Amino acid sequence: MNYGIMGYVLGYVCYFEAAFLMLPFFVSLIYREYAVGAAYIGVAVLCALIGFIFTFKPPKDRRMYTKEGLVTVSLSWILLSSLGALPFRISGEIPHYVDALFETVSGFTTTGSSILTDVEVMSHAGLFWRSFTHWIGGMGVLVFILAILPSKGGAFMNLMKAESPGPSVSKFVPRLRDTAIFLYGIYMGMTVIQIIFLLLGGMPLFDTITITMGTAGTGGFAIRNTGIADYTTYQQAVITVFMILFGVNFNTWFLVVRRKPKQAFKSEEVLTYFAIIAISILVITFNILPMFPNLFQAFHHAAFQVASIITTTGFSTRDFNMWPPLSKTILMILVFFGACAGSTGGGIKVSRVVIMVKGIGKEIRMLLHPRSVHKVRMDGRPIEHEVVRSVNVYLAVYVLIFVGSLLVVTLDEKDLVTNFTAVAVTLNNIGPGLEVVGPSGNFSSFSNLSKLVLCLDMLAGRLELFPMLMLFVPSVWRGRRPGKKRHKEA
Repeated sequence: MNYGIMGYVLGYVCYFEAAFLMLPFFVSLIYREYAVGAAYIGVAVLCALIGFIFTFKPPKDRRMYTKEGLVTVSLSWILLSSLGALPFRISGEIPHYVDALFETVSGFTTTGSSILTDVEVMSHAGLFWRSFTHWIGGMGVLVFILAILPSKGGAFMNLMKAESPGPSVSKFVPRLRDTAIFLYGIYMGMTVIQIIFLLLGGMPLFDTITITMGTAGTGGFAIRNTGIADYTTYQQAVITVFMILFGVNFNTWFLVVRRKPKQAFKSEEVLTYFAIIAISILVITFNILPMFPNLFQAFHHAAFQVASIITTTGFSTRDFNMWPPLSKTILMILVFFGACAGSTGGGIKVSRVVIMVKGIGKEIRMLLHPRSVHKVRMDGRPIEHEVVRSVNVYLAVYVLIFVGSLLVVTLDEKDLVTNFTAVAVTLNNIGPGLEVVGPSGNFSSFSNLSKLVLCLDMLAGRLELFPMLMLFVPSVWRGRRPGKKRHKEA
């Protein structure tokens, strides 16, 4: 393990968090929330001090292999969340540290699950920080850092691989830093466009900025107790469209920017993603039609909720916990599907679902024709066996983590639907579940043990499981033996 480069990266993570914390501090000055602002500036100074200690002596060996990349990413997100929770605790807005940690982990992982029973009593600085953690966590904190810090020879490619969602990650352009810059350029551009559309619809500026950051990061923290229900139909429609757009693989938007729209929308994953959305909206619309005055209203709310759930955003305009069983079942299935790989959304990812279904088809054909040769194909090209294997392993690990978390959460003796959906929505980074943790509920009644387990689920779900698992493998932490030549890991 190259502990030097790991500490160096963690130091810069602290520097950037210090810079991030200055934004809610400035918000506190604008709204004259000086006591709350003092908490943010104090933690910013602490982060800067920790960053200075870690980066005071740059490491001589800056090579970062797969193992270091996975561990560094996991530690970075844990460090970000642990320090980011301090302003909530110090200001007294969230009195208990475990609750503050849950809220912050939920923010950075773009989950949107909350322990707050009354969000409207929060300060403007606190509300802004919650939403900003969504925005910075959506594309990835380390991707943001890579866009700014220079790196030579692709040394930090393993950081991007570990943090980016999906079965595989590749560079859009030859230089890693240029890839990171391009990603954040598209991300910022789409964020600004949504802000403009919402402002044109008459949404207040503070609401516009916070809701847009939650939409872009597909997070779902609202700043009103009613969620998105109080906003106009136009404003809700804008949010619906942008939730869907942010759930699309950013490779697609890269090709669109490069003026290759035909190539962009030939992706099986993207087409399947839109097909799932369309079918789900259609079925739910007619299922909930008796609950609304007309077809348009039913369609509008069905579209919003489907977009919110499949993209793992978690906003709500209605309490879908009160909808018919068919609609709730479809939404819970979408919880597991998630958005596209390479988007800001969570979940298993549509690409994995497609590969899994095609893998099942391949096995059936092989049973019928044992001597024939079949390959799993996607977008007309054969998928490497390594990718198919990784999807199968991912799903196996996913089930094990899900079952283990569910057993622990069950100790709180809540009903099965609450426990099951609580684990499902945190592991898939969704936000609201059903029953106690439904759109009108929250996670405040869970024990500290359950909250910590759900925090680990949120982190594991955001980082695609394996980076977090690496922290619990003893052999990962063993250093190299003197005199032993280390083979290159990639």
